[in-house]
This record gives sequence, structure tokens and C-alpha cells, in this order.
Amino acid sequence: MTSGPLANSTAHWRALDAAHHLHPFSNTKALNAEGVRVITRAEGSWIFDSEGNRILDGMSGLWCTQVGHGRAEIVDAIAAQLRELDFYNTFFKTTHPGAAELSAAIAAVAPEGMSRVFFTSGGSEAVDTVLRMVRHYWAAMDRPQKSIFISRRNAYHGSTMAGASLGGMAPMHAQGGLPIPGIVHVRQPYWWAEGYDLSPDEFGLVAAGAVAEAIDAAGPENVAAFIAEPVQGAGGVIIPPASYWPAVEKICRERDVLLICDEVICGFGRTGEWFGSQLMGVKPDLITFAKGVTSGYFPLGGVIVGDRVAEGFIAHGGEFNHGYTYSGHPGGCAAALANLAILQREKLVERVREDIGPYLKARWLKLADHPLVGEARMVGLIGALELTPDKPSHARFAAEEGTVGLICRDFSFRQGLVMRAVRDGMILAPPFILTHAEADDLVATVWRVLDLTYAELKSRGMLVPLPREG
Repeated sequence: MTSGPLANSTAHWRALDAAHHLHPFSNTKALNAEGVRVITRAEGSWIFDSEGNRILDGMSGLWCTQVGHGRAEIVDAIAAQLRELDFYNTFFKTTHPGAAELSAAIAAVAPEGMSRVFFTSGGSEAVDTVLRMVRHYWAAMDRPQKSIFISRRNAYHGSTMAGASLGGMAPMHAQGGLPIPGIVHVRQPYWWAEGYDLSPDEFGLVAAGAVAEAIDAAGPENVAAFIAEPVQGAGGVIIPPASYWPAVEKICRERDVLLICDEVICGFGRTGEWFGSQLMGVKPDLITFAKGVTSGYFPLGGVIVGDRVAEGFIAHGGEFNHGYTYSGHPGGCAAALANLAILQREKLVERVREDIGPYLKARWLKLADHPLVGEARMVGLIGALELTPDKPSHARFAAEEGTVGLICRDFSFRQGLVMRAVRDGMILAPPFILTHAEADDLVATVWRVLDLTYAELKSRGMLVPLPREG
């Protein structure tokens, strides 16, 4: 390791990172030329970089630090568990106290009729698991032809082969020969960009109808499941119209197609309910989860399995030839149990629903008054801003897609707030412990960032709408 004046400096860490670290979802050449941001510590709703800057963590790390940073209770629980039992697997007819207790704790907060849990290391593995589990279930029920999955365009379901295939993001499909066979993608319930000629509820029924059309085209006897996030997170915080989810559930039930809610982002309180499916008023057959279950303090994810699937799976499925070394890792289970205890003791899910969620939303929606914002939307503590050069037409920018979003994101970081850019929009998902004062500061910062972005676009001559087709 380097010693002397450069040790433990930004320059030192940047040099090591550029020489040895390949980042996810990054252009390594461009990133190394620019130089990475080095985050050195975190506390509450804030992160701190190696230059001493204090930055409001408006993305909860990566949608995950529900209870905030620096919770000694979770850290101590992990340490105590690793001193007692650092690791053992859940293969070989074996369990350990943490895996058994966490299974029960998750079942206790899960929707009614969902009482079994399969553990993974994270969300992508959970999505892989649910694909294999569903296909195995239908085979066990002597209907192996039911293997096709319906998903949505612009959906994100992780980065593994199965997850990226179930997801509907074109840049991911352009690499690695994706998607794998047996997956059909349908339109998303994205009213602002795709359905604004209709009322939201009218468009919600149109988008749900696309699910029915895809199932019927493939043949209900061949379709295993429909998978979707209650709110599309990485796709741009797309909150479906109220008519969408009840219609989708009805369509799946009528055709005997399993309903999977990917709750990796929405689960464990993000929408103001323990699970986003509860907010949407639907009862899924399976739920994938990760992120908020440990507030990001330890990698852990899994699948919550409804009683219909679990009972058929157990009675007729025999051995399920699937699992991971770290399924139910003792440290991850300890982190999750401590995290769930904090969420319940401090009533943080209720706080998102009744206090900080409505407080921030009321202020967030006022950002729609800015000349650059076409729509501001939020549910619970997950929100988005659509940036547009022309509000009435819901126009996109003529510049290359994503350019405006990245300009806005960079201003946001420099102003001391983490927001994420998706296309030419900004998204936000702060920790549940965000105070009212921090919420006020957040919104004031966003308005300042929008002003800076607007001025920059004007100076570059980029406030030009893309001509609308037709």
C-alpha cells in the first residue's frame, strides 16, 4: 500500500480504483478519465466524501437504507452473530437460528397467505430464483408447458441473465445475447410519456389490456406468470394509474397465470405499506425482495412464496435443485432481524405513510411549477420529475436521450444532494428517517438544481423539443 503524503487521499484512492476496479453500469474509460467520487463515511440521511463534502443521500444508497446510515444496533447485531456463528450453509438438512427466525419475521409482515421464504444474496438472485421456482411449480403440477413469462418494457429486474431478460431495458438486451427465450414484453403503465391523450384510469386499463393480449396470444395454457414492480423504480419511478393493478390481477386470475410482484425496491415500507402490492390492492402469488430487508447493511434477498405455490411445490415438487452458498447467511439474517425491529419499534413504515411521506410529497409536487418540469410525482418516499422543453406536449429533448438528465444529476451532486437520472428525468428515494427540516432543504436544493440546469440548457441552445411523431 502507498505510504507518505498521498496515502488515504482522494488521489490515492482514485488511482487504485482506476487501476483495479471495474464499476457496474459504467463506461470505465470515461469514468477513469473523470475520476470517481470517494465516499468515506455516512450518518443518518447523509454521506460524506473524501473531500469533506456533506451530501444528502436522496437515493438511500441504492434504494435500500430505509433506517438511515450509522445504526449501531444493526452493526452490533452482525458482529455478535459473526462471533457466535460466522457462517454455515442451509444445505445438508441444516438451518441456524437466524434463518428460522427471519423466515418467521418476514412471514409476519408479508401479505396474508404468504408464509414461506427462500433466501438469496440479493435481488437479482431472487429474480433468478422466482423464474426457476415458478417453472418447477408448473412442472410439478403436471403442466410443464406453462413456462412463458410476461414482463414489461423498460422494467428492471436485476442484472443476471434471467433478471436482465425479464427486465425490458434495451441497452441491457443489446449485450450478452439477451433476452433468453420464453419471455414476452408488453407496454408499461407510463401515463406521462405514453398515455396522456387519455385519462390516467383509461390508460391504466389500456396498459393492463396489453397483458391480457400477450397472454392470449401465447395461449394461457403456455404462460406461467406475469412479473412486475408495483412501482417501476429504476425504470423512472413509474407509478401506474389506479385502474392498472386491479385489472392486471383480474386478467391473471381469469387465465390461471401466477402474479409475481418484484418488491426489491418497493418492499419493506418504501411506498408507505410493508409491500407495494398492498398499496396497489393486489395479492401476488410470489414476491421477490432484497435491499430494504437489511437497509443495505448486509447483502440478503429472497422470495416470499404464497400458500398455493408453496403447498403444490412441497407436495409434488420433490427436490428443488437450486440454491446459493449464502442463502440465509447468518450475518445477513442478523442484520435483517435488527433492521425489522427498528422499522417496527420506530413505526417507520407508518411514518412514511402518515408523516414524512405526505410532508415531502406536498412540497415535491410543487416542483411541477418549474419551467423545466413536466410532471412531479411521488408515492410514499419514492418520486420522480419529468424534465421537458415543452410542458403542454410532454415533449422529449431533441438532444441525445439522457443528456439533460445527466446534466441535472451532476448539478445535484455539486449542490449536495444525490438524485439519480433516468432518461431526461430525475428520481428520488430518501431514507425513512428524513426529517421535516431535511425535506425542506432537499426541495430547496432541487429547485436550485433545476434553475442551474435550465440556465445551462438555455446557454447551450438545448431547450428544443423533439418533434412529435404523427
